[in-house]
Amino acid sequence: MITLAQLLTLSGILFSVAVAGIFLNRKNVILLLMCVELILLAANFNFIAFSRYLSDLHGQVFVFFILTVAAAESAIGLAILVVLFRERRSINVEDLNTLKG
Repeated sequence: MITLAQLLTLSGILFSVAVAGIFLNRKNVILLLMCVELILLAANFNFIAFSRYLSDLHGQVFVFFILTVAAAESAIGLAILVVLFRERRSINVEDLNTLKG
């Protein structure tokens, strides 16, 4: 049986890896989006862990809303990346400051 401490430890590890990924790699936009998704996944683990611990379904219902927002964020982020790649032939974050408009 998985305990609350184990789920919170997993969530903390995921959050730490995501924050480290954001700080260590600031050049690739795809990796930045993946790290944001990992942060949302860590938050989802917390909601599920406490929902299960308290025997309350509200946390699990809230996870579905977070998943919906994460899917929309991924779709919009990837669409912006496709437009950026078509214009600049690069997905480097440093190329974003040269956009005009």
